[in-house]
Amino acid sequence: MVYICIPARNEENTIGVLLWKIRQVMAGFGRDYEILVLDDGSSDDTRSLLSSYRRVVPLVILYGKKRLGYSGATEELLRQAARRAEYPKRDVAVTLQADFSDDPAGIVPLMKTIEGGADVVSVAYAGEPPGLTRSARLTRWVGCHWLRRALRSAPVSDPFGGFRAYRIVVLRKMFGEAGEEGLGLGEGWAGNLELLGRALPHARAVAEAVVEAPRNRRVRGSRFRAWRTLRGLGRARGRITFAAAQGS
Repeated sequence: MVYICIPARNEENTIGVLLWKIRQVMAGFGRDYEILVLDDGSSDDTRSLLSSYRRVVPLVILYGKKRLGYSGATEELLRQAARRAEYPKRDVAVTLQADFSDDPAGIVPLMKTIEGGADVVSVAYAGEPPGLTRSARLTRWVGCHWLRRALRSAPVSDPFGGFRAYRIVVLRKMFGEAGEEGLGLGEGWAGNLELLGRALPHARAVAEAVVEAPRNRRVRGSRFRAWRTLRGLGRARGRITFAAAQGS
């Protein structure tokens, strides 16, 4: 089973087409799947659009009791996938964004790389990651400079990206180690970075799946905030480590 985990907040312009594209991709791929979407306090029509898609895709909608933010919502979705899985050594959770900047076609190379023996797989775009504004490019450069020592040991070329696949057994071990306090992830890129670091000690092998960057996918304005992202990366600088994967 593939659990496709999508945190969403005010994504009425993208969530419907994203779900439909996932349906097309997974129909061609021929694997059982379930889409888990956490509506993180949307104030637009995201909730009603999600409800209408229950009839055409295997969709589970989660509603947070309080606003979680991107990283908190991602963690909760991964916890749900870990709880629901019946075969933790075979089942996989895939995380991607709701704004359609991640092309669902990338799920197939992610899964094929998992099936080839990896436990954690990250998308590596052929070229620049999609949807980067000028501000985001500059922020990425600064972040890489700040974290250059830690990033030298990163097992993937883009540890800031959140389009990934995790074998469920890795997630269960990671959450078991974290306990009741949770992972305490930073927000945005920092959260993606820290989540990778927390998963690695429980993975036998980590790999990348190279995909083409989607073109003209974004249909809403960017919500990227440089200062907030840099602040998160600055906080992560003192605590991020990339332990070698077991068996690597």
